[in-house]
Amino acid sequence: MAIPTRAPQPRTAVITGASSGIGAATARELARAGFAVVLTARRADRLEAVAKQIRADGGTARVHPLDVTDRDTVTAFAGQLDVCDVLVNIAGGAYGTEEIAQADPADWRRMYEVNVLGALHMTQSLMPLLVAGGDGVVVVLSSTASFTCYEGGGGYSAAKHGAHVLAQTLRLEVCGQPLRVIEIAPGMVQTEEFALNRYRGSSEKADAVYAGVPDPLVAEDVADVVSWAVTRPPHVNVDLLVVRPRAQAAQHKVHRTS
Repeated sequence: MAIPTRAPQPRTAVITGASSGIGAATARELARAGFAVVLTARRADRLEAVAKQIRADGGTARVHPLDVTDRDTVTAFAGQLDVCDVLVNIAGGAYGTEEIAQADPADWRRMYEVNVLGALHMTQSLMPLLVAGGDGVVVVLSSTASFTCYEGGGGYSAAKHGAHVLAQTLRLEVCGQPLRVIEIAPGMVQTEEFALNRYRGSSEKADAVYAGVPDPLVAEDVADVVSWAVTRPPHVNVDLLVVRPRAQAAQHKVHRTS
């Protein structure tokens, strides 16, 4: 008599910033790739909407509202998980475009807390589970701003450079352990909230960022890159992947049709 075999359990991926933009797109893409996804962000209603869509498409999704800058909340969240194979640190953002002489230190602090300390809290809290699984993956979403400065972007570049350093340093420190550290650095990506938040709700200024740019990246493009990177064989690590639209050759070099 044949003994029935148990179907393998899907790998679990935790995605921060999953309520919108790149985070939501990444959650959908990883669910399509067969992952059981755990969606985290502050806005519970937005998370539920993304999870509902994933479930409607046949995927597995759980929702855990949290603020990545709140260490106690992150620790409590990690304590509720039995397994975590992939952590995708996407929660972040840019606030303000003032030059250094006029910049508000509160904006700089806010950017550092979410882009750097948020990723630190999540990574530290979930690392035991990531290592225990035998093939853990930590993804840090930085930016081309992490290694290219520009006027009015000092606070954001500083924060994203911190995220870049976090990924580089962690990779050195876990060498020899079953943990891959991947950094994805997108260039110009048009999402519904990033530029709007940066320009403090001014849709006119936010739209001007992408005006005349043929085919800027969208959230789904970055999600596709994340999915590809985390599904490489366990011995293959994508250290740093820079992804830009064809129209953007560098931070200051963007082709516009008008």
